[in-house]
Amino acid sequence: MEQNGILTGKRLLCGGLVGAANSLFGGGGGMIAVPLLKSTGLSDKRAHATAILVILPVSLFSFIVYALRGYFEASVLVSTALGVTLGGTLGAKLLGKLPTKTVDLIFAALQLLAGGFLFFQ
Repeated sequence: MEQNGILTGKRLLCGGLVGAANSLFGGGGGMIAVPLLKSTGLSDKRAHATAILVILPVSLFSFIVYALRGYFEASVLVSTALGVTLGGTLGAKLLGKLPTKTVDLIFAALQLLAGGFLFFQ
């Protein structure tokens, strides 16, 4: 029972870190959610899928806070939402078909690209 309590505490801490990152950076919580969820014992593919699920309420809450402060640009909503929906559908289909190692390599490459973009911007 204590092991379960430790695991629950670790997941709570991981969730707090993900929520803080997502709110602070306007997204990106999913990028740290995957490795944190994996560290609590979830398999790679379950961690990827669960990261998407846990980011939904955090992103919604973050959006509300940002929108109330006037940091929302409605002109990009439709085109970006369409792209995200299509990309998300493709990604969800690929997650079930690609080997775990391939998913991990793609994920790591995207993290490096995002970090490089931010660093050199």
